[in-house]
Amino acid sequence: MGVYLTPIIIKKDVELEDLKGKSFAVDANNYLYQFLALIRKFDGTPLKDSNGNITSHLAGLMFRTTRLILEYKLKMVFVFDGKPPLLKMRELEKRREIKLRATEEWMKALKVGDYEAAFSKAVVTSRLSQTMIDDAKRLLDLLGIPFVQAPSEAEAQAAYMASKGSVWASSSKDYDSLLFNTPKLVRYLTITGKEYLPSRKMFRPLKPELIVLDEFLKYHGITLPQLVDLAILIGTDFNEGVTGIGPKKALKLIKTYKKIENLPYEFASKLADNYNEVRKIFLEPKVTEDYNVEYGSFREEELYNFLCNGRDFSIRSVKTVISRMKKFYSEMGQTSLGKWLK
Repeated sequence: MGVYLTPIIIKKDVELEDLKGKSFAVDANNYLYQFLALIRKFDGTPLKDSNGNITSHLAGLMFRTTRLILEYKLKMVFVFDGKPPLLKMRELEKRREIKLRATEEWMKALKVGDYEAAFSKAVVTSRLSQTMIDDAKRLLDLLGIPFVQAPSEAEAQAAYMASKGSVWASSSKDYDSLLFNTPKLVRYLTITGKEYLPSRKMFRPLKPELIVLDEFLKYHGITLPQLVDLAILIGTDFNEGVTGIGPKKALKLIKTYKKIENLPYEFASKLADNYNEVRKIFLEPKVTEDYNVEYGSFREEELYNFLCNGRDFSIRSVKTVISRMKKFYSEMGQTSLGKWLK
């Protein structure tokens, strides 16, 4: 879910055209979940092959992500989550329970033929299994698109790569990347330009958003450690926040008292004692320097076999993308792709 900063965020709406030629470390799990939520049949059923394997995320990567690369020359490096911090287990369990309830409600809606309600519940049920992640990595590898396995949080690794200048920005739907010290965060890096809101049973249009960390901190007159303390008061994936404290109140408190330790007892006493551990997750994250952002080789035959013979994709659609990708690699030149990705 990530930390809720919307009321105080300082952002710029941008067009995909404005991002042309730039490179991004993408929160892969977050990105794939968006495909799993959106790419479904009218009754909420995700795309599947004849063996029952879910393929919605693969369809998104193959037909939508390649468009971003081909049409806007975006350079995308996908970063996958590793082992979650122990403090995240409560949040993960909460998400699991929400998905179980949504699954029950989805089935009930299907039984009575209420497909609008069914779809709205189905989008909340998305699960990303290890098999699905492995399939996504295989597809990226066959396309020649680089990916990185993070030791822990993908957003932390993506932020680290951006801070080192390996990519221009990190990309995720969540604001946690800012807490992990990404210099720039781009949200909604998508070709579809829409998001489904289950509670309202409707799609809303989306445009990419750019948040520059230094500008955000300077505008509010706070430091990164203070932003982390602010987030802890609101609540993160690693801790429960203080009831009644939202982004605006948390900002006011941190600007007044500078850090959690200085807060009046009425607020500080409501925080769990382990808030320093939460600070450490954000300010001293587990990352790896062992990553590669260079494009690999495009393996046309293996790609065709994997998608068409292995996952029942449309031969015509796959061949169309293959043709465009071949042209892309030919124009860039295999030996120059590493230099191209900066």
